[in-house]
Amino acid sequence: MNETVIACCQLAPRFGEPVANRAGARRAIIDARARGADLVVLPELAVSGYAFAGPQEAWSLAEALDGPTVSGWAELAHELGIVIVGGICELDAARGVLCNTAVLVDRTGLRAAYRKVHLWDREPEVFTAGSQPPPVLETEHGRIGLMVCYDVEFPEWVRLAALSGVELLCVPVNWPRSPHPESERPGEVVRVQAAASTNRIFIAVCDRAGRERGVDWIGGSVVVDPGGFPLAGPAERDAPITLIARCRVADAADKRTGERNDVLADRRPELYGV
Repeated sequence: MNETVIACCQLAPRFGEPVANRAGARRAIIDARARGADLVVLPELAVSGYAFAGPQEAWSLAEALDGPTVSGWAELAHELGIVIVGGICELDAARGVLCNTAVLVDRTGLRAAYRKVHLWDREPEVFTAGSQPPPVLETEHGRIGLMVCYDVEFPEWVRLAALSGVELLCVPVNWPRSPHPESERPGEVVRVQAAASTNRIFIAVCDRAGRERGVDWIGGSVVVDPGGFPLAGPAERDAPITLIARCRVADAADKRTGERNDVLADRRPELYGV
């Protein structure tokens, strides 16, 4: 497999301004493609914003999978010949609920929609948690999986994707800023590096920037290789930025850590119990 160019477009969406946010995402995607990107990752809830005052506000900003955001991304993916991953506030009309959803579109259209399983803080007041495992899709750029934000902090969930053959995990996030020593990286970034290393996979995380209703963000977009080392980022800046990383995604199929060890083959699940 040839080298894949991954772009994480760390945006600064404005809460409750979906038209402007769609336009901003479109500009970032086109710019990333001009810089050689084959795959673009956008933040969690990239169009609606995150800090909902309550369910009613979220309902007013939600949209279906065939709505203007996903349709627009699909058209752009077809036009540019790329893969796009991004997060939306999804209206699941069939069940009458809202979901915090990541979608993957490519030149053929919508390939997958993953509904966030592990909800953070006040999110259960707005969203219904997903109940399906992370999808792993065969694409022209390898086996790509989807998660959303807090999901990636659960080792069991990332291991599940690894056991399903994921090579590149794409994770739209909104990481709220919290205190940490200036000499240390945020814990969220460290956990992503650990997840990549313990599963020997690539992970591309796209965070956001810009203060929203009193909430600041880490701005920690990062692309990590199977050794756990950043290929691009972490950005750690409160401003829009596009990170570009180049990698051979198929390298993640090799789970060996030396001549005698393999991170999946060496497992002893019969001993792990509950």
